[in-house]
Amino acid sequence: MSKRVTIMIDDDLDKKIRLIQAKKIKDTNKIVSFSEIINETLRKNLKK
Repeated sequence: MSKRVTIMIDDDLDKKIRLIQAKKIKDTNKIVSFSEIINETLRKNLKK
């Protein structure tokens, strides 16, 4: 289930996340949302 939240992201992190998003869009030739990249990154880095 998704939940809408508002967060503040530093400029340097925003730039890195957008680069990851652009690379994934280029590699898959599909639409990739900013939220999808955020969720993917958090899941990857918050594993137990």
